[in-house]
Amino acid sequence: MNISSKTRALGIASGIAIFVAVGLFSTIAANKPSSDKPVVPAVISETIIAPAEQLGMAYAAVAAHIKPAVVSVYSEKMVKVMPRLFPFGNDLFEQFFGWNQPGSLNRPKEYSVPRSGMGSGMILDKQGHILTNYHVINDVDKIKVQLADKRSFEAEIVGTDQKTDVAIIKLTGNIPVDLPVIQLGDSEAMVDGYLVLAVGAPFGLTQTVTHGIISARGRSDVGISPFEDFLQTDAPINPGNSGGPLVNMRGEVIGMNSAIATGGVQLGGEGQSAGVGFAIPSNLIKTMLPTLIHGGQITRGMLGITIQEINKELAAQFHLPDTRGALVSQVNKGSPADKAGLQQGDVIVRINGKEIGDTRQLRNLIAATAPGSSVRITLIRNGKEKTFSATIDKMSADTPVIAEPSGKVKDQLTRLGLGVQALTPELAKQYELQGERGVLIFSVEPGSPASMASLQAGDLIVEANRQVVSNIGELQNALGKSPEQILLLVKRSGASLFVVIRLK
Repeated sequence: MNISSKTRALGIASGIAIFVAVGLFSTIAANKPSSDKPVVPAVISETIIAPAEQLGMAYAAVAAHIKPAVVSVYSEKMVKVMPRLFPFGNDLFEQFFGWNQPGSLNRPKEYSVPRSGMGSGMILDKQGHILTNYHVINDVDKIKVQLADKRSFEAEIVGTDQKTDVAIIKLTGNIPVDLPVIQLGDSEAMVDGYLVLAVGAPFGLTQTVTHGIISARGRSDVGISPFEDFLQTDAPINPGNSGGPLVNMRGEVIGMNSAIATGGVQLGGEGQSAGVGFAIPSNLIKTMLPTLIHGGQITRGMLGITIQEINKELAAQFHLPDTRGALVSQVNKGSPADKAGLQQGDVIVRINGKEIGDTRQLRNLIAATAPGSSVRITLIRNGKEKTFSATIDKMSADTPVIAEPSGKVKDQLTRLGLGVQALTPELAKQYELQGERGVLIFSVEPGSPASMASLQAGDLIVEANRQVVSNIGELQNALGKSPEQILLLVKRSGASLFVVIRLK
């Protein structure tokens, strides 16, 4: 074969090779899975499952650490019942047989039956003190505690605080020396999204562990008590979990599970988890433990004001840069706030240098301040920042804590949907407004601007657009200066609150 023949043969072979290679590449490309679809390997790689296993091991370690210190709390109360001899009711037969007559010998006698309850708790120390919810042990005759290892003990109530739903009970009899105890962590260190475990006895299933995250912090609108500062979690919490711990991934208790939301808040009642549970933060519990363990009563500080949240309309009326702070709607005469010089319309923005974001923060901060302590109050008045000093007093049981807004001139009143009348002595007595001055609201038209602002019959208008009103004439003059919004100060059930009515 000459050189040219060899070259030609080589070229043909190369072409065939290239064709085959291209064809093979095309076949492989056609059979290759699309890049946007995940490939499930036939064999699970250790590299892939390692993070999941590590997380599972972490959960198991935290659960094993905390479970021995979690107990089940059983309660019993004897209640009296009247026997029913007829399933369809016995009122007629009581009358026929004379059972409804005083002293009747034929009347069936009442008898007592036990009513049982169950919750959870946490062992605080080697002396047998146990942390649980107030509603778990309230109004009961007998308390029994079962430890994680099934040992049972009688228990007695040592200290309670109904306003925060916290209670301390203590084991009686021979207390074992090997009691495992919890460690309270820092609830302030929690942020939304942190992993947590909840431990308790949901539906009587003792030593149950569930997991989730911190869903929110500072929940104060749950409706359980006036001093709410809950951690919210999606860790499943159900009846029986009350009093059990909410634990961070270090095994520290950062909250006590207390309530669930099931279309309406439940305190360990008939509802079941809907992914919204509430726990009392550990830092709040820490402040009360020294007092409750020794059987003392929790005392709270009082400033003597009624406060309300600031919305956009109120912020505009009071020339505020935003809605942070707490608006003072009433200052009680002779109170620490009154003596310090606070006034209606002040907006409290800091206490001892700490920023106040809303009424919850102010309320809880003042309540946690020891009576007799002096605090620096920084507020905004007429657009200017001022600082006052006040000495905190002791809160009484009936002290009002917070007021929430529930919400030409003749034409203006009609436009607002308001019916008003002069405050007569008779009306003042009827609505318990003796000694007050103002204009009484006797009707509010449904769907009107006044109705949308939550005004109601019986409210007393004492100011309109920052002008004091003692009669309908003064109210008319004040309302004539409000083309878009009206700022009212009203009295309702002994408390004052500001209300903004939007006209446009």
